[in-house]
Amino acid sequence: MILKPPELKTPEMKTIFLIIFLIISFMNHSQITNNHSIHQFQVEDLYGDSFDFQSLQGKKVMLVNTASECGLTPQYEKLQALFEKYQSSDFVIVGFPANNFGEQEPGTNKEIALFCQENYGVSFPMMAKISVKGDDQHPVYQFLTSKSKNGIMDSEVNWNFQKYLINQEGKLIDVIHHSTEPDDPKIINWIESE
Repeated sequence: MILKPPELKTPEMKTIFLIIFLIISFMNHSQITNNHSIHQFQVEDLYGDSFDFQSLQGKKVMLVNTASECGLTPQYEKLQALFEKYQSSDFVIVGFPANNFGEQEPGTNKEIALFCQENYGVSFPMMAKISVKGDDQHPVYQFLTSKSKNGIMDSEVNWNFQKYLINQEGKLIDVIHHSTEPDDPKIINWIESE
């Protein structure tokens, strides 16, 4: 038996049908949009508290996978300076310690927090240690590295201090090489652009 759509005989019925159609379309669009946004995630920070990416709506975000015993670890200093300079301009840095490369982040969350504070005065949000690649890759990094999840591009985390730029709507904008300094003109221009 083939079902036929109802006959819309009156203007009122047509209006009701149109309203229902628009509501369903909007709900589907919202779900797709949210799935391609970093704002869908909640993670744990270095102190065991919940961190909701929804709180970053309207801000530009740089996500960075960090390590305490890497040749690039001094980038913490420039990351902190960048955060201090632009945090009042709706910019935030979110650090994700990871031990994926050369076991250069062997510490516990407590040890990482102490290291970051004592050596670099880090005050930007730092999350609990995760894996940024491999079979145990964290869902945030699955999102960042997979076009099917972020809707923009595929990428691979190649080393510590790789940077992911996220716009105010939570969409992935660009991936910045690990050796690129945090105060590189490309990054500064992106932060300062409208």
